[in-house]
Amino acid sequence: MHGKQQDAAGAGASPPFSFFAELAQSHAASPDTPRLHIDAEKLQALQAQYLEQIGQLARSELHELAEMLRTDRRFASPAWLESKPAAMTAALYKIHGALLHRLVAITETDDKTRARLQFAVDQWLAATAPSNFLALNPEAQLQAIASKGQSISKGLLNLWQDVRRGYLSMTDEAQFEVGRNLAVTPGSVVYQNALFQLIEYKPSTPKVYERPLLLVPPCINKYYILDLQPGNSLIEYAVAQGHRTFVISWRNPDRSMDTCTWDDYIEHAAIEAIGVVQDITRAATINTLGFCVGGTILTTALAVLAARGAHPVESATLLTTLVDFSETGILDIFIDENLVRFRELQMGQKGLLPGHDLATTFRFLRPNELVWNYVVGNYLKGETPAPFDLLYWNSDGTNLPGPFYTWYLRNTYLENNLVKPGHATVCGVPVDFRQVHTPMYIYGSREDHIVPIRAAYASTRVFPGDKQFVMGASGHIAGVINPPARGKRHYWKSSVSPLPGDWERWVETAEQVPGSWWPHWAEWLASHAGKQVPAPKRPGRGAAYKEIEPAPGSYVRQRA
Repeated sequence: MHGKQQDAAGAGASPPFSFFAELAQSHAASPDTPRLHIDAEKLQALQAQYLEQIGQLARSELHELAEMLRTDRRFASPAWLESKPAAMTAALYKIHGALLHRLVAITETDDKTRARLQFAVDQWLAATAPSNFLALNPEAQLQAIASKGQSISKGLLNLWQDVRRGYLSMTDEAQFEVGRNLAVTPGSVVYQNALFQLIEYKPSTPKVYERPLLLVPPCINKYYILDLQPGNSLIEYAVAQGHRTFVISWRNPDRSMDTCTWDDYIEHAAIEAIGVVQDITRAATINTLGFCVGGTILTTALAVLAARGAHPVESATLLTTLVDFSETGILDIFIDENLVRFRELQMGQKGLLPGHDLATTFRFLRPNELVWNYVVGNYLKGETPAPFDLLYWNSDGTNLPGPFYTWYLRNTYLENNLVKPGHATVCGVPVDFRQVHTPMYIYGSREDHIVPIRAAYASTRVFPGDKQFVMGASGHIAGVINPPARGKRHYWKSSVSPLPGDWERWVETAEQVPGSWWPHWAEWLASHAGKQVPAPKRPGRGAAYKEIEPAPGSYVRQRA
């Protein structure tokens, strides 16, 4: 902001105007940042509207305030709705929030800067909600009175335990243990190297398809998102469908891996795992599945193999995967040349990105649901979070090697080189996805904030082979991990071929189907799996691939 516009923003005595002025001034302090400008007339009109709303608020009855707050979960309890001072405090906060959003809307700047302003405003609003403070939260106060102070005592204990852990608890972690009630599908580690363990699962059917299935999970998380509790496991489901199933269990990087590169993960993990599965099963081709970053790793490996004249993969399933990074949603606000260059100087040759840093970033993409909700529950109310396997997994983070991470940042989020034929060189060969003719089943979640649905659909325009696209309900994880037995949610499919050029046109042709998308995928996968053969009696093959240890193995137990 400059001149009259800046003065106008600072003239109002209200906290929202002051906050926005300070935010704009800190932004303008950097000579490399785009200019911010707010038209004086628009600002004055906004100030007049704000003053009118404050006047109306002072005259509001309790039932009017309650109606205003009822749809916000933070203020929906009777303690807020039946106390005029509390309701007035919350309503004033809501007015301030709406004002800040309108200030962002009338700010004249480029789209990326506007998105950054919006993110900063959202974070400030989430952090300053009156529900986050014991002195302003009537619900927490009543709980303290009813418990004779026990809730405050328990809240302080919860805070101390989280300080010792180094992160905010989102679930009762005492209820879960990897290998006891998580990642318990029977199997064996049949191969390992410095980057990963390969787990083969025990067949649960007398016959299996001749082509095995290899799953490549994201290396920024642990593999057991695909093998949570029994009945909530995609791996368990695939095994039950008659697939001889393997999964990569990534090692949690320590200092011995702090020079590992993107090339290492492609050559010595994805490509090596494909070859080992072929050796064990003696299959000429195998089926594969990549989830999130695992899908990006898998498709890059397929492009490297194609450049070498090798085509060992019969089909590939991509779940919430970014290949074309043109539209990365909210994550785009963090990425620019300065940040990437800083990370390259910091850890481009050697170093580790702590798992805590990644986890914190992803949590603050949804601050009310994944941060402040637990601050209020754990610390102000002294509650123990409910046991939830997915949230336990979410807290079980992994580190990343610095060279791997910085290559990934520059060549995907910043420069989008993977989809530009020949722009990225991996394992000594230029990446060209046009050479990957593998049939693909591409899944995107409609409400995904990490891989936006349009970005998931963009993969359909990258690869030339046969493609099937399916959209699931919910978000990045909940949309994927949706077992059929639960009868939850729905998905969309379309029989139009070839696929339309953009997602909106695809939606026009799609039909909504109740329940999980898993059976639809299982039918598609079976069509690429070949004939059925007797299930193997033991894991691995011979002395070369004998059982090293039972699943889930030791790599997955390593904590960040």
